[in-house]
Amino acid sequence: MSAANSKAIFWLRRDLRIHDNPALHVALKSGATEAIFISTPKQWHDHHLAPIQADFIQRHLVALAQELLEIGVKLIHLTATDYDAQRETLSRYCLQHSISTVFANREPEINEIERDSKLQHAPFELKLFSCDTILPVGSVLNKQGQMFKVFTPFKNAWLKRLQLTGIGLVQTLSDSHHKRAAMEKRTDNGTPIEFDYPTRDSSQWPLASQVMQHVVPQFLETKLDDYALKRDYPGIKGTSGLSPYLAIGAISPRLLAIQLVQHQPNILSDTSAKGFAWFNELIWRDFYKHLLFHFPNLAKGDCFQARYQHIAWQHNHAHFVAWCEGRTGYPLVDAAMKQLVNTGWMHNRLRMVVASFLTKHLLVDWRLGERFFMSQLIDGDLSANNGGWQWAASTGCDAQPYFRVFNPILQSKKFDPNGEFIRKYLPELKNVPDKHIHFPHVYLELHENRDLYCAPIVDHKDARQRAIELFKQHNLNTS
Repeated sequence: MSAANSKAIFWLRRDLRIHDNPALHVALKSGATEAIFISTPKQWHDHHLAPIQADFIQRHLVALAQELLEIGVKLIHLTATDYDAQRETLSRYCLQHSISTVFANREPEINEIERDSKLQHAPFELKLFSCDTILPVGSVLNKQGQMFKVFTPFKNAWLKRLQLTGIGLVQTLSDSHHKRAAMEKRTDNGTPIEFDYPTRDSSQWPLASQVMQHVVPQFLETKLDDYALKRDYPGIKGTSGLSPYLAIGAISPRLLAIQLVQHQPNILSDTSAKGFAWFNELIWRDFYKHLLFHFPNLAKGDCFQARYQHIAWQHNHAHFVAWCEGRTGYPLVDAAMKQLVNTGWMHNRLRMVVASFLTKHLLVDWRLGERFFMSQLIDGDLSANNGGWQWAASTGCDAQPYFRVFNPILQSKKFDPNGEFIRKYLPELKNVPDKHIHFPHVYLELHENRDLYCAPIVDHKDARQRAIELFKQHNLNTS
């Protein structure tokens, strides 16, 4: 293929944005006038993509198609079954349209890395860039040149490196490209964006463009300073609500970091700054992404702490179903699960509570909980989901010690003291007095209808002791 006839294309994956998109930036400089998105319904099914996240992706693709059109780029949507078929579809399209170079941003999961690796023999050159983390994966290492296995030293090294390098935000669109795009009058809007995959309405979550324009500035101005105080209370809107946008790449984590630094210039050097608690969450996100890069088998369900790979989890299917459906008898746990199933999202404090309950109270394998979360969450992200579940199960990197078992009653009293969150998702308990709302055994005594609410499926004290004994015995057997 001659250089004169060669063409370039931008391959969209989980980077559904125009801002801070290095692959798009270089593709535009190379003259690309097309972007391509190849949906993979079978692969999504295998990865337990939540229908609400599929709808969220679809809505953002439709919006992105218009944004791209305004800069002279047509979005092509094709469908393949899985990643093998995706490679074939992309190769065929490139051959048919004389495309010699494909620009894309890296994805950190093992299946995606293997897919990209196999494309080195494709009839085009694949050029990959990084934009999913604030600092590139593999760039934050200890003195031995290895990935940190504890978060705090990682955070300290991460902050030090960021102070030296700055935040490498990509200014995607140049003035010259704007002028060229304005001169081009396209009559084609690309291809229809419809997924051959179950979807569930995500319209309660606005598009990223609206969030960046209104929600983020409001959060930085009015909620950031109180974030550390309010983030753990599910009845309060004290979090940023940005995780769904980060999960699909609709908002850049680097752009958020820059806006935070502009708002609080001392945030990189002063961990006691009021806004640092939120910044810390962005660092945790990077931490889990970096872990997945260094330990790719985490994506295959391996325990980070290998000694727990074959721990004797109990497989009580009835208990697992009760947990999924919010019928454990513990109000905070059940309300949290109802929130997840009804809305596709769960407050972060509650994610820890319900994960601890499943793995420690019910002794159900964390992998089942991880998979169920992915099948429901609008912000499902493998690295964060895996990291959170392994943290709760005491099998992960820098996880809570195995003898720490969240008490769902005390968690309820502390973080939902008046039962506002519980009553929102368990309206059958609306008339239960505040002093009783946290205790599962009380419901059967307070209501004539004894079927109004289930009795607890396990006793906290007994379950806690059973979990500690399981881990203790396993550690003795594997030492």
